[in-house]
Amino acid sequence: MNAKFQILATFLALFGFVAIAVAEPAKEAKKPAASTKVAADKPAAKPEAALPPGWTEADMKAFMEAATPGEMHKRLVAEAGTWQGKNTMWMAPGGEPVETEATTVVTPVLDGRFVRLEMKGEMPGMGPYHGLAVQGFDNIEQKFVSTWIDNVSTSMAQGEGELSKDGKTLTWTFTCNCPLTKKPATMRQIETTTGPGTKTIEMFGAEPKTGVEYKMMRIELAKVKK
Repeated sequence: MNAKFQILATFLALFGFVAIAVAEPAKEAKKPAASTKVAADKPAAKPEAALPPGWTEADMKAFMEAATPGEMHKRLVAEAGTWQGKNTMWMAPGGEPVETEATTVVTPVLDGRFVRLEMKGEMPGMGPYHGLAVQGFDNIEQKFVSTWIDNVSTSMAQGEGELSKDGKTLTWTFTCNCPLTKKPATMRQIETTTGPGTKTIEMFGAEPKTGVEYKMMRIELAKVKK
């Protein structure tokens, strides 16, 4: 088990400890007698959560802040809905462009902490295309994060994104495994807001034979009005 998974396991264990403490009142607390009546204007006090041994209130606050959706999450959730995309793809540097269309549905999940993207369209020469992504904003790393899977690969693409100061451009760096080199390959994706309900996505990657970076795809997206 590597360090990252050890930390994750520790966090889950600690959260479980706190959840149990919140859910269960102290064992020494005695139940009121059956004949005891609680005044209507005095609701029963809720049991207090006990902090894990050695923890401080500041420690718990840090956990809560890391788990609370913020402005960047609102940005992701604001894109919920159906987007129609016009795709232009290049299979190699200087190659002829191939045009297709695709539909992407964005759905908020887990109380707005993440969004789920589902894309459906046609892949030239390969038939129907179906891709899924989960995107979010990591409060700890202060970066956008994404995981992408689809029906033309058995690998997962992992991405991190940074937003420009003007809030219009989200630049992603994705890493996935190249079928030819059998090594991790890096792709850049530039997502630009062009207007209310419109944006473009451009993806750049290295041609596996030469290592030369080129524009692989451009998508023009428009949000479908209800």
